[in-house]
Amino acid sequence: MDNRTNSQEIILSLNSGSSSLKIGLYSFHNGKEETLATGEAEALGMKEGRVWLQRGPQFLVKENRAFSGAREAADFLMQALSNHSQAAPNAIGHRVVHGGPRLREHQRITPEVLKELEAATPFAPIHIPPALEVIHFAMERFPAVPQVACLDTAFHRSLPEYAARFPLADRFWQSGIRRYGFHGLSCESIVHALGPELASRTVIAHLGNGASVTAVKEGCSVETTMGLTPTGGVIMGTRSGDLDPGLLLHLLRDQGYTAQQLDRLLNHEAGLSGISGKSSEMRELLQLSPTNAPARLAVEMFCYSVKKAVGALAAVLGGLELLVFSGGIGEHAAPVRAGISAGLDYLGIAIDPEANARNAGVISSMGSRCSVRVVPSDEDLQIARHCLRLA
Repeated sequence: MDNRTNSQEIILSLNSGSSSLKIGLYSFHNGKEETLATGEAEALGMKEGRVWLQRGPQFLVKENRAFSGAREAADFLMQALSNHSQAAPNAIGHRVVHGGPRLREHQRITPEVLKELEAATPFAPIHIPPALEVIHFAMERFPAVPQVACLDTAFHRSLPEYAARFPLADRFWQSGIRRYGFHGLSCESIVHALGPELASRTVIAHLGNGASVTAVKEGCSVETTMGLTPTGGVIMGTRSGDLDPGLLLHLLRDQGYTAQQLDRLLNHEAGLSGISGKSSEMRELLQLSPTNAPARLAVEMFCYSVKKAVGALAAVLGGLELLVFSGGIGEHAAPVRAGISAGLDYLGIAIDPEANARNAGVISSMGSRCSVRVVPSDEDLQIARHCLRLA
């Protein structure tokens, strides 16, 4: 990769998911942000993997390619950046889904921080190992470059204790069993994007394969649907969301499930995939729903689950002034937004069908007392902003 002048900071964001790796390369100069390149390796560990890298509208790489894991994907994407003369980073930021009970803020990565991240693996076992893989790779490839851990849980550290605690004995709270919340980087990016247009009482619905809904008061998280792990809350692509704890005991005690089988059921075989028996992809389910009853039921249950969360969080806020849809489903599935909003007129929500169909900007009608907007989240750029501040 090329070098740049000292007055220009080049930040690399590495956003590791359970089966994907996103990257973003950004320039910060005289207060201005510029996106130099973005890319993603998808379906890691699967035969039908894909990878792309683009600079503006131009694809530098776009091909079907299988990767065994996050490290191999990171190596390929770093080499692709170098081959296309992209700038060498002055700092590297990593998305880490869960920092455990002791890491609650974005921070520079040190040996001590790495130990804490490794210890936090049980809180997010499908997310933290690939993130650690990428962190170790980046530290080996760029040994002199500062590395920053950006935690999805950090935005929710403002939750009041009565919202963060579970109704269990104090020893559980003291051991770190609490509501952490996730999609914090997405929420932060939306708060940043809205700026002065952020209402004092806002609900952010980040809806994708993973989904959560967050109450934001005066720019701070005060309640959110995900809890100790990213499995809880509303229905998701393959994750169940909230369940009766007695159901889990029933499966373990009476149906002979092991902990491993239960983990697979709740995280990989539930949600939209489990309900429909067809797919975890909302786009496919919407196409099937006119003629396929299970697909239609999956969409209806998803909308109902999110609608309940919006209503509950409006109660927490004492009213609602702004509802934001984000994430892959939130940004692109107009029928889902309409389904969630239907029946929320008591909160002053009214959707303009034509605006909703455009998948962007304000989608509420002129007479809606509560503004409803589609705001794309940009986790990777938000990572870069934190990295610039901390590196």
